[in-house]
Formats: sequence, structure tokens, C-alpha cells
Amino acid sequence: MSETPVFNRRLFLGAGVAALGAAGLAACGGSSSSGGSGGGGGNATGEVTFGSNASDEVPKKAFQSTFAAYKSSGGGDVKVNTVDHNTFQEQINNYLQGRPDDVFTWFAGYRMRFFAKKGLVGDVSDVWEKIGGGFSDAIKKASTGDDGKQYFVPLYNYPWAVHYRKSVFAANGYQVPRTLDEMVALGAQMKKDGLAPLAFADKDGWPAMGTFDYLNMRINGYDFHINLMAGKEAWDSPKVATVFDTWKRLLEISQPNSLGRTWQEAAQTVAQKKSAEIIGATANIAQFLDRDTRPDFASTVMIPALQDFIKKPSDINGLTSSIEKQKKSIFV
Repeated sequence: MSETPVFNRRLFLGAGVAALGAAGLAACGGSSSSGGSGGGGGNATGEVTFGSNASDEVPKKAFQSTFAAYKSSGGGDVKVNTVDHNTFQEQINNYLQGRPDDVFTWFAGYRMRFFAKKGLVGDVSDVWEKIGGGFSDAIKKASTGDDGKQYFVPLYNYPWAVHYRKSVFAANGYQVPRTLDEMVALGAQMKKDGLAPLAFADKDGWPAMGTFDYLNMRINGYDFHINLMAGKEAWDSPKVATVFDTWKRLLEISQPNSLGRTWQEAAQTVAQKKSAEIIGATANIAQFLDRDTRPDFASTVMIPALQDFIKKPSDINGLTSSIEKQKKSIFV
């Protein structure tokens, strides 16, 4: 492989499994505007185009600061093309097969490997030779394709958790629950007190997918979850049914009408002390979390299936059987 500057191989930045944010490099399709020479870790000397799904103000400003520092350290200009996060995700297939930017945001894990296998994401193993010592084996694995090569460079990570408004708890004398039973019982009391116990939104589709991830990994473990997302486990198994049974209990204390609400609107109800708790990312940037599965399975099967569950949580067997049937037509 000939030596080229890093931006000539199309870099992508984004988030991945269990909320791993990262940068990787894509190959194929389109031409780069950057010039110069040198190894994979060198600076591009020309203008670099950056396709970003970081459409919220906080991450947008963070990227602007990063690019300013890059230029002041001897790099070139970065031309940013920011697209709404959900629109970016839905159009990623056409984007990659057209003329994508030199650099673009995306996700680690299976969603990265899916495009790497298609030849749309480039090998950055040489970059990992320089930076690998700074990351754990788990993060390196999430950045590695099926062929054993690295296609992703981590940028940030954040955990998902149940967050609660301390002042609301203090004002009402609530104790932090330590079990699911305690959480559900507390939620019932909060409803009597005029609060929405658990803020929830799924207008954009991904929050429910993140919630499923969170519950499935806690209940059935990481390995089962990853295999399920890769089509290697049955969706109509008792293990998956247990996840939905557990989630059904949480829906009883969740904000109603969630399919018409964005995550930002749900978070605002916590800020306004109308809700006491919310499930999401620690840094309130959970919109960058996406499921570690094939993009076509996520958009055509998981999103509509989970939204059906939210509307009708009683038919778990029908739900899981339908997902399993559709899975078999995609993971062939």
C-alpha cells in the first residue's frame, strides 16, 4: 500500500457499541481535495471536507475548536458539512456510494464492519501501530473489521445509565432505588405526586434501540447481545422475551406518548422538574449511540418493531416472532 496522507483515505468520526465514539478511515468512491505526502499519521496540506452528523450545538462547537487547533498546529482548512443526525444515518448508504467527504462521522462495531466488508471503509492499521497503546483490547476490537484490520480510531465514549434529578428526589423525600422493584414502586408514588417518573422519547427511533441495548446487556450479558445483533441468536428465545417483560414494567412508569417526543424534549422535562429520571447517555449526547447491528436491520426491522412494542407491550411473543422472521431474510 502506497503512503498517503491520512485525509486522502477518507476519515470517519462517530460513536459505536456501548457508546464508543471514534474516527476511522474510509476508502473507495470520490476523490480527495487534500494534498501533500507522508505516512498515515501525517497532516493533509490542502482543504479537508468533513461530513458531520454532530448537528447539536455543543458537539458542533467542540468539532470547531478541534479543527481550529488542527489548523494552528500546521494542518489545513477543514470545510464542515453538517447534516441532521437522523438524516445522516438514513442516507449513509447513498452517501458512501456517491462522493462522500474526506472525513465523516459514523459508528464503531458491527456498523463499521458492515461497510468495511463492502470496501467502503479504508484500512488504518498503520495508525493503530502508533496509537494502539493508548486503548484497551475491547476498544481495539470494536475498531477492527472481520479481516483483522483496523478501520476505526476512537474519539470519545460515554456510558448509558438511569439519571435522576437530585433536587426532585430531595424535595419529595425519595430514596434512590437499588432494584427494579424499588424503581417501579417509587415510580408509582411519583405518579401520585404529579410527576412523570421516567422521561422517555422515541420520535427519532434510536432511544428505544438504546434502551433495548442497555437492558439486554444487563440481563443477558455482552456476548449474547452482540451475537443477537449480528443475527446469530434467536429473537424469539426466552432470553429476549425476558428483556421485553422487564421493559414492559418500566413502560408503566415512563412518560406516555413517547413516539411524538424527541430526546431533547424529554430531557427538558427533567430540567423543568416535571420528570424525575431519564435513561440515556451521561453526556446527554446519546443521539450518537446506535445499535451494533446492520444498518438495514436497524432501520427496517428494529425501529418499527420497538415502536410497535411501545404502543402495544402486551404481545411480546408476536413481536419477537416477527423480528426473528424478518432477521432471517436479512442475515443470510
